[in-house]
Amino acid sequence: MTINTHSPITYTPIKTAIIGYGYSAKIFHLPFIRHLPEFDLVAISSSQHDAVSKDWPNAQLYVSPEALITQSDAELVIITAPNDVHFHLAKLALENDKHVILEKPFVTNSRDGETLIALGHAKQKLLSVFQNRRYDGDFLTVQKLIREERLGDIKVFEAHFDRFRPQVRQRWREQASDGGGILFDLGPHLIDQALQLFGMPQSITAQCRIVRDGGSTVDFFNLVLHYADKIAILHADMLSATPNRRFTIQGIKGTYQKFGLDPQESRLIAGLTPSQANWADEDASQYGHIYSEGETKVVVTERGGYQGYFQATANSILHDAAHPVTAEQALNGIKLIELALKSSELGRTLPVVDKS
Repeated sequence: MTINTHSPITYTPIKTAIIGYGYSAKIFHLPFIRHLPEFDLVAISSSQHDAVSKDWPNAQLYVSPEALITQSDAELVIITAPNDVHFHLAKLALENDKHVILEKPFVTNSRDGETLIALGHAKQKLLSVFQNRRYDGDFLTVQKLIREERLGDIKVFEAHFDRFRPQVRQRWREQASDGGGILFDLGPHLIDQALQLFGMPQSITAQCRIVRDGGSTVDFFNLVLHYADKIAILHADMLSATPNRRFTIQGIKGTYQKFGLDPQESRLIAGLTPSQANWADEDASQYGHIYSEGETKVVVTERGGYQGYFQATANSILHDAAHPVTAEQALNGIKLIELALKSSELGRTLPVVDKS
């Protein structure tokens, strides 16, 4: 997907504000806001006054997110604040007639999600969740393989998002809090991808544990989503020092296996700007393989690009197009997280009631 930053603009860019100036804002959002002509950053809420003023001298700096929401002229507010304030800030933004993008997770409980969805409809404003992993090249490859039936009927789908962090870090994501732990941090990625591929499951079996010394919130989970004709296994932990076994998909025609994570995050961290069409292309050494009886085939990874999410957002706001990542879809993920925690606590498989 090409980003053309030199084409003439035939519309007024969307006045955009961002709440928070941490890792998520600086790595996953601001590089695209800077390079896409559909957006104009007008405001930032952060306590990092000097850094914001240096990096974004033309943006209005607000000390509090509430002040930004109620006082700025932003049309779109991107919320990258800690999970436990997502509901409060999104509700305030919608009440002030702003379009809203929330970092995942959407909210920390499904009741709050339902409230926000109702408010978004009442205000006729975009309410979306930043599910950027839909735009990973390896996930786009998986979608294509399944769509083209390269593996035949899928029987076992397994997705991992593993890390090696044996020491607990003093950061809110790894501390006991409302919405803390990797089930709320990494779970939304894995769950959203599974739901995109297969829809809501019939039932779920989950193990959600604290396994690291000194841990206070979930740092290991293994979810099994049960479908009529297949299972989807979603796994994340913080003690995997081996290469990440990203996807293993078993079908009646063969198995697709892919190691490693999509390169976009690491490239953004390194300062690469998403200004070239091939910026997100995966190195050939990272391509996955299809294994069948007596044969192995290399599968070229599809071109990803997180800019696709932002371009869809602009199209939705400017041209009233449907957004591909809806709050309703994100709410289904939160409901499965709630059910996974209950399944783990009870030690049994629980049915999923799909009301979507």
